[in-house]
Amino acid sequence: MRITVLTVADCPNAAPAVERATAALDGRTAEVELVVVHDQAQAAEYGMTGSPTILLDGVDPFASEGALPSVSCRLYRDADGTVSGAPSEAALREALAGAGVCQPLLPGDRCESDALGVVGRGGRGRRAPAERGLRAVHQAVLRHFAANGTAPEPAVLEPAAGAGRSAREVLDELAAEDFLTLDEQGRIRAAYPFSAVPTRHRVRIDGGAEVWSMCAIDALGIPAMLGRDVVISTSDPVTGSPVTVTTRGGKTMWEPREAVVFVGQRPGGGPAAATCCDALNFFTGDASARAWAEEHPEVPGRVVGQDRAGEIARQTFGPLLDP
Repeated sequence: MRITVLTVADCPNAAPAVERATAALDGRTAEVELVVVHDQAQAAEYGMTGSPTILLDGVDPFASEGALPSVSCRLYRDADGTVSGAPSEAALREALAGAGVCQPLLPGDRCESDALGVVGRGGRGRRAPAERGLRAVHQAVLRHFAANGTAPEPAVLEPAAGAGRSAREVLDELAAEDFLTLDEQGRIRAAYPFSAVPTRHRVRIDGGAEVWSMCAIDALGIPAMLGRDVVISTSDPVTGSPVTVTTRGGKTMWEPREAVVFVGQRPGGGPAAATCCDALNFFTGDASARAWAEEHPEVPGRVVGQDRAGEIARQTFGPLLDP
């Protein structure tokens, strides 16, 4: 990761920008470079839209639509409405997380876990195979959840199982491969991203039902999978404060704006429902996520920003209903 601070000569906000960017790294390895821009032509060449402009591997995470190259002063509005000449340390932490910079939470955590692998069956993906009726039954389960908010009974799934197999046989195989989970009576308890029992995360689907999701990433995956807008209502497990995520016309709004997601996994293996679903939560901000991690040293993981959390969700759940 290269952090570039673009500034004009003698800009009073250049030094605070460098200091805050360095502090936001929290000891992580990255090159922080200060570049003085002398004229409008250089501003256009480097991508500076006011001094200071901060680039993460060449990308301005604070860019506003329609902003033009400029050597004028630049102002930043923080989440609480405060305006200053450089992004806050908290805003820079969020930008670094969104850029995929791993954010260690505890001593010795080198962020080696792959967030996609945590929710995606160890990297094997959550799209069931087409053979033996697996995909047809799996997709029928997901569509039933989306339409009704509840798990279907096996009898409803018999047509999808196809000739020569019962729905019960297909469900057992799907459970063995962790596409879904069953209770002691063989009823569907969860089919990622949906839960048949209440969880912390409630999702209202536009044109569909209200459903429970298994975890934060699962909740974010529902609009990607269905191609519909949703409202996610959840709460910070440390503070109890509400967190709301709303999708509208391809845009995602988070409240509070500083909200992040912790992606963790309990060691030892097993289905995602047991190893990671209670360790993938929304938090009102970085400090709260860190507090939870310190209280749960048995759960290695990392904080990811809003963009990265959405990307993980889309990659994991977006293809599930494809033919």
